[in-house]
Amino acid sequence: MGTDLGDNALDASACDQYFTALFEGQVVMAILRGMDPAMTVALCERAWQAGISTAEVTIESEAALPSLRAAVERGSQLGRAVGAGTVTTCARVTAALRAGAGFTVAPGFDERVASASLAVGLPHLPGIATPTEIQHAVRLGFRWLKVFPARELGPGWISAISGPFPDVHIVATGGIGPDNAPDFLAAGSRVVAVGGNLSQSGAIESLARLRALRETTTDGSKSMRTRS
Repeated sequence: MGTDLGDNALDASACDQYFTALFEGQVVMAILRGMDPAMTVALCERAWQAGISTAEVTIESEAALPSLRAAVERGSQLGRAVGAGTVTTCARVTAALRAGAGFTVAPGFDERVASASLAVGLPHLPGIATPTEIQHAVRLGFRWLKVFPARELGPGWISAISGPFPDVHIVATGGIGPDNAPDFLAAGSRVVAVGGNLSQSGAIESLARLRALRETTTDGSKSMRTRS
């Protein structure tokens, strides 16, 4: 598993509760990839100021760790959550923990990585792309799942998968931007995670306005409405 269980260890149920609280009232998560610390923090601040309260900084290499640490430090000053993305190994779980990340995100589902993250008290958002992976993750207690690559799978896939797995909360990731984010939310995604398109002119402001399109029905489920 890569690390011993300790006093801060979580189970999948606690992980589910964490993400439910984290994304309460939110429909967008910002992803920062391949930027230096100053640019990472600047873009995080723009997102936070616009109302996008959660950010993920990817750590696909050790060179990305200073950017994660800088974002975590600034986020802690402003009371904002910053997670570590592209956490594909147990070693990256350790790196995320040492950098102060609040949670970990992976592009796929690796039970060893998920277990290592929970063992050190970091909620884990695993990636899935097939019904089999969803079923496996659900069996282990995970309810918040990252669908990747979302653009290639399409909104129709999200809608179809919600039938057999109505209790799964989907974070659509990969190729999402202001133009197609509403389609993924309308299809049933609880959150859209936006990376490369985040730095486009006006993108953050457009994405932040998506929250106004989300309404809560009387039974607590989410739906989309169209502006008149």
